[in-house]
Amino acid sequence: MKIYSCETHIGHALDMFVAEQKEVPLFEMATEEEKLSTSCKYCEELATYVVANE
Repeated sequence: MKIYSCETHIGHALDMFVAEQKEVPLFEMATEEEKLSTSCKYCEELATYVVANE
């Protein structure tokens, strides 16, 4: 599972990941390529962070 998030929604993304996956996620900055082409799951802003289990 991977959730892309902006700075505003990172807390929500972390909460949703833990609620769904029942494990602590990896939390990292999005790559420059991801920042340019991927939007936040919860709004239209560009993604700054990636919350994932991989």
